[in-house]
Amino acid sequence: MDVLLWKDIDKLGKRGEVVNVKRGFARNYLIPRKLASVPTAENLKSLEYGKRREGKHQVELRAQAATIAQKLGKVQVTLEVAANEEGVLFGAVSPQMVAEALKPLGYTVEPGMVEIPGGGSIKELGVYTVDVRLAPEVSAPVRVWVVEAGEPKKKSDEAAKA
Repeated sequence: MDVLLWKDIDKLGKRGEVVNVKRGFARNYLIPRKLASVPTAENLKSLEYGKRREGKHQVELRAQAATIAQKLGKVQVTLEVAANEEGVLFGAVSPQMVAEALKPLGYTVEPGMVEIPGGGSIKELGVYTVDVRLAPEVSAPVRVWVVEAGEPKKKSDEAAKA
């Protein structure tokens, strides 16, 4: 039985393709879940309309992501973490930590959008450039300063005692 796919399905086909499947698979699984339908002229026209509308929406999202990326590219984030004398962290700076540090600055970023070069985590003190992928073709570099926790507080505490 030929069916028109409304969504991408692994090992079967992509959205908009007409594929041949067994009748039971189509009637019991694909069609009830609205993953596919019978390929009529009306359904094909509806699918093309949906693709055009989605394409326009994607262009708008990319434009919004580009403006956010320009602003985000100027952002610097400081993370205070515990480290030993050699500058090696007790643990690591993860994408989750970077995403949480961006929230107070007004940027809502999911941890999956943060790409840390060199293995996915930062394990030493220093300054790093992390990519934040806002859209498939749009990313912004964010500078992350990893400093030892308590270091500035000790200096301010000593100044307060004097």
